[in-house]
Amino acid sequence: MIPRYSRPEMSAIWSPENKFRIWFEIEAHACDALAELGTVPKAAAQAIWEKGKFDPERIDEIELQTKHDVIAFLTNVAENVGEEARFMHQGMTSSDVLDTCLAVQLAQAADILLADIGRLLAALEKRAFEYKDLVCMGRSHGIHAEPVTIGLKFASFHAEFQRNSERLQAARKDIATCAISGAVGTFANIDPYVEEYVAAKLGLEPEPISTQVIPRDRHAQFFATLGVIASSVERVATEIRHLQRTEVREAEEYFSPGQKGSSAMPHKRNPVLTENLTGLARLVRGMALPAMENVALWHERDISHSSVERMIGPDATVTLDFALARLAGVIEKLVVYPDAVERNLNQLGGLVFSQRVLLALTQAGMSRENAYVAVQRNAMRVWAGEGDFLTFLKGDGEVSAKLPGKQLDDLFDLGYHTKHVDTIFKRVFGRS
Repeated sequence: MIPRYSRPEMSAIWSPENKFRIWFEIEAHACDALAELGTVPKAAAQAIWEKGKFDPERIDEIELQTKHDVIAFLTNVAENVGEEARFMHQGMTSSDVLDTCLAVQLAQAADILLADIGRLLAALEKRAFEYKDLVCMGRSHGIHAEPVTIGLKFASFHAEFQRNSERLQAARKDIATCAISGAVGTFANIDPYVEEYVAAKLGLEPEPISTQVIPRDRHAQFFATLGVIASSVERVATEIRHLQRTEVREAEEYFSPGQKGSSAMPHKRNPVLTENLTGLARLVRGMALPAMENVALWHERDISHSSVERMIGPDATVTLDFALARLAGVIEKLVVYPDAVERNLNQLGGLVFSQRVLLALTQAGMSRENAYVAVQRNAMRVWAGEGDFLTFLKGDGEVSAKLPGKQLDDLFDLGYHTKHVDTIFKRVFGRS
């Protein structure tokens, strides 16, 4: 988590101040619940709220001696609260605080990420409709295939990030659980009502069964979802990088006044933002596997997961937040070059209509095998740079016998490939 790839709002979630504030609220709400049950004097619960303070630097100082962060925190709060602090942490264990706090932090992070995706979705929708009808070359294996539209590319990305939004909402719901169940999760020393009370105050759901820790399958799902979203970020970034290649140049990242592309070559305009996104996506995906390995803990608990989560919690969410914001900015300012789009579309002399000719020949009575051979032998001449596809087809006796000139002309119509664009847009956006 370095400043270069961090945004303040997300970073603040993982600050010591926010973490200890959540710890304090967990402990104070638990005291309120215990006071209702008569286990803790109501005056003591009130005093904890009124006098409870903490100092991150002092907590660190105490931890140097205790070698235990939660005990260091409780000791520092007790220094401020006084005698009533003895009623804090009644029947609780450290994981009740740590796991519930992590759930709150991950839910907070998810809310920011969902807002990030919302901004990206808005940008993709705007650009999709802007270029809905701009016909471009579709490619498979990186090779010219058949026409699509630039708008369809954006629509495809929009549909994917809509799914990502739904995935993240589900992951947020699954991670937002509270465990205040005491040692080994049996509630032996604390009433289940306390867990229900604290959960309600923090906007969480009680964990149905914790084993002193919240089951880590929840966390595995959360970080795996972040990895999927990162992969979607890379998919969009990779498309833009390819479209910006000099030989293609159908679109490129916005190049601001005064921006420099290379220390050696002043002419360069490199896709540095989307290359950066590709690298950041690799990092976020890499944090999903340790989260999955955290699922298998010893018996009712161990702490092998702890060091992992202290790192991947902040790093994965901060990195993905930065990446989503950067991608939204790239889409909002992306420059599209219609002339280059048209040039590339016409680059291979009509070969994009080869499938339509193939199908027309089969409809006219030719076997698929013979039709394929006939179309391919003319297509390969165009591929070799000898001339125009339609001209060769008209000069091929076997083809023209089945498809006279006018019929062949009618097959070379770009509108044939875009006739269902409105249907696709309605599926994606609910409108066309």
